[in-house]
Amino acid sequence: MTENEISFYIRKSIFSVYNELGPGLFEKVYEKVLAYELASNGLNIQTQVSIPIKFKGTIIDSSFIADIIVENKVIIEIKSISEINNIHHKQLLTYLKLTGLKLGILVNFNTDYIDKSIIRKINGIIT
Repeated sequence: MTENEISFYIRKSIFSVYNELGPGLFEKVYEKVLAYELASNGLNIQTQVSIPIKFKGTIIDSSFIADIIVENKVIIEIKSISEINNIHHKQLLTYLKLTGLKLGILVNFNTDYIDKSIIRKINGIIT
């Protein structure tokens, strides 16, 4: 399955979760329910994935945690905040750089308009 095909199922699952739960819950709730929904759609998912950081040729024990990785191809970064800021875009871009993955999805569930709160990041471009 390509990143674009996976992205279709991710968006579908995000809408399903949002329509059922609405805004205002903690990120951890959305993460667990979204992971369940994605797995229910037959997708291979990993949650709270610790990713080691390679620095100057050395693997550092410190690592970042990806909320959800789907099919080992797409990172989902989940937020439930008043608004997405530039730092959140940069955070996802850094995750993509460190993992070598091509597609990331930043989603903010704390919104009145979920369709405007799903942001694809590909090689540093917002689409």
